[in-house]
Amino acid sequence: MAAAEHGISLEPERKSLLSQHTEKHFTAGEIVRDIIIGVSDGLTVPFALAAGLSGANATSSIVLTAGIAEVAAGAISMGLGGYLAAKSETDNYRRELKREQEEIITMPETEAAEVAEILAQYGIEAHEYAPVVNALRKKPQAWLDFMMRFELGLEKPDPKRALYSAMTIAIAYILGGVVPLLPYMFIARASEAVVFSVIVTLVALLVFGYAKGYFTGNKPFRSALETALIGAIASAAAFGMAKAFNP
Repeated sequence: MAAAEHGISLEPERKSLLSQHTEKHFTAGEIVRDIIIGVSDGLTVPFALAAGLSGANATSSIVLTAGIAEVAAGAISMGLGGYLAAKSETDNYRRELKREQEEIITMPETEAAEVAEILAQYGIEAHEYAPVVNALRKKPQAWLDFMMRFELGLEKPDPKRALYSAMTIAIAYILGGVVPLLPYMFIARASEAVVFSVIVTLVALLVFGYAKGYFTGNKPFRSALETALIGAIASAAAFGMAKAFNP
């Protein structure tokens, strides 16, 4: 009785403490990942293509036409890839959820032992986790959620995640892909446009790399340099190969 009264008295205190402390965690990891995938490829692939065509002495109109076609095709391909990847995650979660539900029904003792084993891994003693195991057994849905998260390491995916992922990656790819093509829209000679394309794209890669490092918790300046270096190597390789085959 005293324990119950003590628990009741602690409830208002717990709510008060939680209301006073608001944790600020970054929770948009999936969206940022999709943006990084889209913009990174969008900046790099059309950049390399434009540099390669410029090295082959193509006109700005040809480079622009080929670049726009590549951006369109790349956005569709990348978006579809993101959709299928996210859909696969959802399908896998549903499949494992159904399997776990059946195991809880058909093998409750085994599943309860697995709960105890998971809690024991955190250094919780048997007399401490026994009430938790018993409490979960009385709440099948909570038990199921616990097993999905702590045994299988799976979080319930957003049902709209696949569509959002496809759209985010595709739009990010288009936005990134337009950058290296901009100079070709205003400069007729590709040999001149490629110089400005290199400058604009490298600046964009530096800014993007810095932002990527900032949001992912890595060193922003190192991330900026690495991202710009990858883009520079890709475009230089394409330009060099084009010059080698079309001197």
